[in-house]
Parts: sequence; C-alpha cells; structure tokens
Amino acid sequence: MRTSETRILTTHVGSLPRPHDLLDVLKLKMDGAAYDPAELDTRIAASVDQMVAQQVAAGIDIVADGEMSKPGHAIYIEERLTGYEQRPGFDTGYYRAEKEAFPEYYEDYFARAHLGGAIAPAHPVICVGPVAYVGLDDLKRDLANLKAACDKHGVAEAFMPCAAVTGVGHNEYYGSQEEYMYAVADALSVEYRAIIKAGFLLQVDDPFLPHVYMDTSLSEKERLAKANLYVETVNHSIRGIPVEKIRYHTCYGINQGPRVYEPDLPMMVNEVLKVNAGAYSFEAGNPRHEHEYHLWEEVKLPEGKLVLPGVITHASSVVEHPEYVAERIIRFAERCGRENVIASTDCGFSSQAIYKTEVENRVVWAKLAALAEGARIASDRLWG
Repeated sequence: MRTSETRILTTHVGSLPRPHDLLDVLKLKMDGAAYDPAELDTRIAASVDQMVAQQVAAGIDIVADGEMSKPGHAIYIEERLTGYEQRPGFDTGYYRAEKEAFPEYYEDYFARAHLGGAIAPAHPVICVGPVAYVGLDDLKRDLANLKAACDKHGVAEAFMPCAAVTGVGHNEYYGSQEEYMYAVADALSVEYRAIIKAGFLLQVDDPFLPHVYMDTSLSEKERLAKANLYVETVNHSIRGIPVEKIRYHTCYGINQGPRVYEPDLPMMVNEVLKVNAGAYSFEAGNPRHEHEYHLWEEVKLPEGKLVLPGVITHASSVVEHPEYVAERIIRFAERCGRENVIASTDCGFSSQAIYKTEVENRVVWAKLAALAEGARIASDRLWG
C-alpha cells in the first residue's frame, strides 16, 4: 500500500453509479428474467473500463472497479456463498432508534431511496445450512476486468471492496453465533486471498460494527462483547494476509438522513484499531462526524498504519470547495503525519445498484474532482 510520501494521495470507498445500460441487463438477472450472460459480461467489462478511466481523469490515485458487477455492497455475497435463504419481512433491528425518532422521514426514505430504490430487493438472508464459498468464477471475472482497465489506463494501485463477515446474514443453522461467524470468516477468506493474489489491495467493508453501538437493546457489557466478537472474526477472515495489503472501512449505513443516533468514532476507535489492517477508512466529511478529527490528538495512530478519512461526503449533493477539502486533509496530516493520510470519501456513492442515485452521477464526479484538487492544495501546503 502506497503512502503519501511526496504528496497527499487520493482514493475513495468503492461503489460508483452504474451505467444504465448495465443496470438494464443486471436487473433482468436479479429479477430472474431471461438475459444474455455474454451481454452482461461485456457490459460489466465496459463499465469497469469506463469507471477506471473516469477515476483517473478526476485525479484519483488508488482506484476500484466501482462494484459494477454487484447488486449491492453486501447483497452480492449471497451469490457467492451457499447455505442461505431470503426471508422477506425479517426484522434485522438496524437503525431502530433512528426510525423510531423520525418515523415519517425514514418510512419515505427507505421506500424511495437507499435499499428501497435498488434494482434488487434487499431481503434479509438467513443461514439455514453449511456456509461455503462458491463464487470464484464471478470473482475471477471481476479481477480480470479490473486488471485490464488498470493496465489500459496506467493505474499503479487499485483495491477491491468486499463485504465483512459481520454483514453476512443471520444464523439459524450453527450452534452459536460465534461458530457461525467463524464459518463465514473461513468462507470469505477465499475471496480475500484471491484478491491479494491478483495483485490488488483488499478493502473490508464493515458498516456493521457501528450498528453494535447503535443497538439500544444491548447493555454496555453485551455491546463490548459483541464488538470484540466482530473484530475477532474479521481478523480471522484476513489472517495470513499482510496488513499493508488491507484497508478496513467503517461507515454508518444510512446515506442521507438525520443520523442522530450514530455512534461517534471515539466510542469505537479502540475496537477499530484492533482490526489487523494497514489503513482505516471512516466518515469525517459530514456534519455529524467532521469534528471527530480531534480524536487523533489523544489517540495515537499505531506505527506503520494509515488513515483514509472521508474529506468529501456521500450524504450531500453539495460539491465541497477544494480549499475546504484541503483544510480537512491538513487537520489529519497535522495529527497523524502527512505521510499517513490518504484523502478519501465518507462512503460509496452507489452502495446499491440503482438507477437514481442519491447523489446524481455528474455531481459524484465533480465531488471526486474537488477531492483531488483539495489534495493538490494540501500537498502544496504540507510539502511546500
């Protein structure tokens, strides 16, 4: 994993708006309708090439495939693991405090946007049998597409985001939650290791650890025990992979909303830093969390680790001014060391495959260009 040795490098969290011609075929597949697999593969490859080209043009250094082949950042894993069934109407308990505090807002929001607007219904999945990884063919296609695009457009470094063990379904098969999560971790490690072998960085997407701190049904002791189990199983899933090849991403799951009942990063930073990753990605660009950079005045970033703070947000369509982006970057550089900061986004801009993204397509690219320009301004001030 490169560091910001001579300038602030730029990246993002992974998901980008899918082209509509890709969504048309992907939706047929997800609906169980007739579609041409060869046409889908062709459109996925073309879309990955387009996304990498646009990231390079916007000034992004460390790119991704935009999750072009995936119906959702966690939903896709259902296609790659056995042992699950969908359970429409199952109450996951996610965002309970938010939904109870703002029922009218979230009833509308979840119906028209976020998961409600996706091409594939995000029904909860329940583990009803042994978990095993069966997604190598799809994974090999994704890796080949990203490699071809990176080679074509002269990209030096790329990453592939993957679901964390913490976000894969609910258990009704294994004897305990711990046994279940370790089984999922073993299955996911197949995907993780293949990504590293292909020469890419691995990003473990974990918006589910923060949910532990949002769960008002848990006592403080129960919350800590659950968070520690999450960290232990994430570490089990990435065991043996060099830490400098791993990015660990946390976010809060909701894109646009009041977001009053999210935990602050200081509440969970001890658990986050226990994850054996080389870089930590977190929200820092939206008004609920922007002040949290002060955390790094008291918490020392471990030696050899990097931070990937969000300096632009997916929670608003306002295009951040590059000067302000630079200020945000410099805050972290002053506290964590300029070489340890890579400028990133709060979260993905299309965590679900959706025709109408919450931040419009052209606005996404304007935001990423502002990120790159802000990093250039910050670099001039930090290196002179």
